[in-house]
Amino acid sequence: MFLAAAIALMVAMMLAIVRAFIGPTLYDRILAVNLFGTKTVLFIAVLGYLMGRPEFLDIALVYALINFITVIGVLRFFEYKRTVNDSKEKA
Repeated sequence: MFLAAAIALMVAMMLAIVRAFIGPTLYDRILAVNLFGTKTVLFIAVLGYLMGRPEFLDIALVYALINFITVIGVLRFFEYKRTVNDSKEKA
C-alpha cells in the first residue's frame, strides 16, 4: 500500500514539474514548485517508513521548513521587483 502511495507521489511530482515549466504566469510556476516541494516531503516520509528509518521524518520536516521559507522569499522578491518597476513607470 505504501509502495502505491510512493508511486502516486512520484506521478504528482512529475505533473508539478510539467506545470512549473508551462505555467502561464509566474505565480502558477511558483505554486507548482511549492507543490513539488510538498510532495517531496511526503515522499521522504513514505520512503522513511518503507525503509524503517524514522529519522527520515526529521529530514522531511527540515525540508518542509526550507521549502516554505524559500517560497515566501521568492514571492517577496517578485513583489518588491514589481513594486519598483511600477514606481519607475509612474515617474
